[in-house]
Amino acid sequence: MGKESRRLSSEQRGELLDTLKARFEKNMNRHPNIAWENVHAKLESSPAKLWSLHEMERTGGDPDVVGQDEQLGEYIFFDCSAQSPKGRRSVCYDREALESRKKHKPKNSAVDLAEAIGVEILTEQQYRDLQELGEFDTKTTSWVQTPDSIRKLGGSLFCDRRYDTVFVYHNGAESYYAARGFRGSLKV
Repeated sequence: MGKESRRLSSEQRGELLDTLKARFEKNMNRHPNIAWENVHAKLESSPAKLWSLHEMERTGGDPDVVGQDEQLGEYIFFDCSAQSPKGRRSVCYDREALESRKKHKPKNSAVDLAEAIGVEILTEQQYRDLQELGEFDTKTTSWVQTPDSIRKLGGSLFCDRRYDTVFVYHNGAESYYAARGFRGSLKV
């Protein structure tokens, strides 16, 4: 996808900023001591990041600010949808897993889709941090970044929340399920 297509129209930008502001104000527990005006200013000066946030939103991620990297001055957005983003489910873990399937291939992989929309898949620690802000994936599961040592052996990791506990599981990287997607992270 060319960079020129990664621009939002002024109408799309306005709608997205309104949506992000409303979500930000409704969920202040996710970002205490962060002012919307500062986030808004960063967003206005980052059209490529706005495009990625639009893609997170379009695919059902409900992105919201979950913190700030003080050293870099960047705001951290995670997908905060109650369940794994609906528009990013039924994907295997990565390209290698996708290509290894002989039959019934999914349409995409989590790693490729994350790259296409300009986000990083949450790490296990980021996933646990997200779960401190609410209850997520109570009916779905989400792929998380998998260490190379596990991936080299054909596996990958995913997480969910059941019984008021966050669980980490393993699966073959080529597996995919209607209730498994991935959550992204983006610094702006």
